Amino acid sequence: MQAMHRYQAYVLDQGGRIQMRVDLVCEGVETAKEKAKQLVDGHDVELWDGDRKVATFARKD
Repeated sequence: MQAMHRYQAYVLDQGGRIQMRVDLVCEGVETAKEKAKQLVDGHDVELWDGDRKVATFARKD
């Protein structure tokens, strides 16, 4: 059994400012990326592991 890890997904507004934070508890980074991608809905989303940015997912225009 793999240990769970906490990630933060930040939904950004059009100016790049944080609009909302979503805490994700996942088994690994790939699962966290998949969950963060699901938050992209007209807004960019950044996925963070503590103070390390893992990925950025661009909004679909």
